[in-house]
Amino acid sequence: MEKIFVAQLDELAPRLGKEVIVGAQKIAVFRLSDDQVKAIENVCPHKQGPLAEGTVSGEYVFCPLHDYKINLNDGQVQEPDEGCVRAYETIVEDDRVYVMV
Repeated sequence: MEKIFVAQLDELAPRLGKEVIVGAQKIAVFRLSDDQVKAIENVCPHKQGPLAEGTVSGEYVFCPLHDYKINLNDGQVQEPDEGCVRAYETIVEDDRVYVMV
């Protein structure tokens, strides 16, 4: 795995997503209200909605297209819907945010 710099922590607004491109991968990075940083694939498995534009609540994001609820820890879509997206490990060092790819 490779550690890739994606943003300064203060560039990430709490509870809002930011899309970053790493190679050919679109990744949605989220700063939660408690300053944890989570990262998942930025494409909803249902209709390919941009998850970075979704609503964040706790450790979940809701797809902006059809409200699929996705866990930001493991990428699992919550019931009654099905599916999953890739979740990425994040590291914050000296206010610099990295994603492991």
